[in-house]
Amino acid sequence: MHASLQIAVAAFLLLVSVATGAFGSHALAGRVDLNMLAVWQTAVQYLSLHAVALLALASAHAYLQARLQHLAFSLLLVGTLLFSGSLLLLVLSEQRWLGMITPIGGVLMLGGWGLVLLAALANYHQQNKKR
Repeated sequence: MHASLQIAVAAFLLLVSVATGAFGSHALAGRVDLNMLAVWQTAVQYLSLHAVALLALASAHAYLQARLQHLAFSLLLVGTLLFSGSLLLLVLSEQRWLGMITPIGGVLMLGGWGLVLLAALANYHQQNKKR
């Protein structure tokens, strides 16, 4: 995925995170119990954090090994969608089985961050080899 498209995806996720945060604060408050509201807030928090991280990752493409950067972006994106999406749907639908999807998203996010680390180290190694 081209860096410009990655930035657009990250910006869209930031838009969604603001909208879901506002929805939770205004529409859900008083309609769901406090535990479910905390679940909603966790989903929004991770969505916001990882949307900003995806924006930074897309902007840092020149400093990372390209193939690993693209894979890391994809893992972080899918992981964030599964993690936050499953929690948001859990609150809205009260379908408890959706909670089983959340850890899959978490594992994908961990893998994505590991790939960011590898992409940075690979680029560093490649740049120092040229000197």
